[in-house]
Amino acid sequence: MARYSARRQPAITDSAPCPCGRAATYRDCCGSFHRGETTAPTPERLMRSRYSAFVVHDAAYLLRTWHPATRPADLDFDPDQRWTGLEILGTTGGSAFHSEGSVEFVAHYSERGHADSQHENSRFLRDNGQWVYVSPMPEAGAARTR
Repeated sequence: MARYSARRQPAITDSAPCPCGRAATYRDCCGSFHRGETTAPTPERLMRSRYSAFVVHDAAYLLRTWHPATRPADLDFDPDQRWTGLEILGTTGGSAFHSEGSVEFVAHYSERGHADSQHENSRFLRDNGQWVYVSPMPEAGAARTR
């Protein structure tokens, strides 16, 4: 059984702007995915909702939207880390006609007052009709090992 903290950071309320950066309230944007009322229609929306799940410490949602082959047993959130913004740099695939897609993003955060970011190009697949996060894609030009 997965261990996780269901604690949400108090700064994000249903009427607050959604942390994912879209022009909507948390309730009407990523909150509807987190509550299970609907599922993300594209890898980009899933990426945005997963970012928001990190912001609000919703480990259950993160695990539920992680591909079973790469899903960790549990998640721990660093209490000193605050997610501060998301930039979507590009997407591939991910339409109603695709079974896979990718999202390149930069997620900004601060930790103990130090600003930093995570840059990743993530791979997503449809699993039982739902988009799920698989893993980071290898960096272009990275050396391959056998």
